[in-house]
Amino acid sequence: MRKNSLSEFELERQDFKIKLKRGTGGPVISEETVSAPQYATPPLVTAAGMPALVPPPSAAAPASSLLEIKSPMIGTFYRAPSPESADYVEVGTEVAPETVVCLIEAMKVMNEIKAEVKGVVTHILVENAKPVEFGQPLFRIRPT
Repeated sequence: MRKNSLSEFELERQDFKIKLKRGTGGPVISEETVSAPQYATPPLVTAAGMPALVPPPSAAAPASSLLEIKSPMIGTFYRAPSPESADYVEVGTEVAPETVVCLIEAMKVMNEIKAEVKGVVTHILVENAKPVEFGQPLFRIRPT
């Protein structure tokens, strides 16, 4: 924090929140967990005694045979072109590289997201109308 002249840092991820503040009397560290993840093994701890920000084993990377379609931007994820329309894809849908799989709304602009791979949708990882981050996995695809 000193190196980058930060006096406060806050990080929120799904069910985890950490807030760090640096004051004249030394760092004040507060941590809040909305619902603690269940670990098969104890969480890693840094040299300072703080939990390391490592996902639990259940959130480990998918099997190497599956590909992920990741969000190319920050925005709101939509599975269909309108509330009355059918979803672009479902689990089991075969996709080609040019197949539109969802929309991401960013700054009032609807951006079509294409599969960019050929395969079958195995997982839909985001709920409709929920915010997504850059690089966040949206779908898992089994290549064909």
